[in-house]
Amino acid sequence: MIGDNLQTVRARIEAACQAARRDARAVTLLAVSKTFGPEAVREAFAAGQTAFGENYLREAVDKMSALHDLPLQWHCIGPIQSNKTRLVAEHFSWAHTIDRLRVAQRLSEQRPPDMAPLQVCVQVNIDAGPTKSGVAPQDALRLVREVAKLPRLQVRGLMTIPDAWPDFDDQVAVHAKTRALFDAIAAAGGPGLDHFDTLSMGMTADLEAAVQAGSTMVRVGTAIFGARPRP
Repeated sequence: MIGDNLQTVRARIEAACQAARRDARAVTLLAVSKTFGPEAVREAFAAGQTAFGENYLREAVDKMSALHDLPLQWHCIGPIQSNKTRLVAEHFSWAHTIDRLRVAQRLSEQRPPDMAPLQVCVQVNIDAGPTKSGVAPQDALRLVREVAKLPRLQVRGLMTIPDAWPDFDDQVAVHAKTRALFDAIAAAGGPGLDHFDTLSMGMTADLEAAVQAGSTMVRVGTAIFGARPRP
């Protein structure tokens, strides 16, 4: 079933790229496997999926251990508390949710020197949601530049989780704000921003709108793995 679901999601991405006149190869599918066990990840891997997103760090590290025999790329897409930065620094390839400098500093300090630099995105609260994490748009450039100065980290772009909108045009509009901010930061430039190329935005319900607005990485869980099991 997971294999069939992946095929359906990939077809959605391809159709969205065609509608936006974009190359489908420019959009990476990140399978959000939080709360699903190693067997579900193995099934997705058998269907050709290698990049996985996790929110819950200790659960993720246990899952990585169980799947150490597979060549997987792990992305942290959940909140990073200061006391959990070492788990991210030592086990993940990407961190999408940098929203304050102190967390980035700890990740930089704790990244093992024998590992490749941690690829990071700055999370932006693009629609000012009162319960959402993320730096304010007007502060994003400053934070991006500060994070880019840190060793053992590579700033790759921006990540957002806007409020859900049922209307497609409204979805596109909010994602377009992130794209505009991304373009402005890329144009401003600065040291360490030579790989600033990633827009992590769009999930199961709005991936078409995100692709239309320029997303380069969509984070899809429910459409691949199904409804999440209750705790």
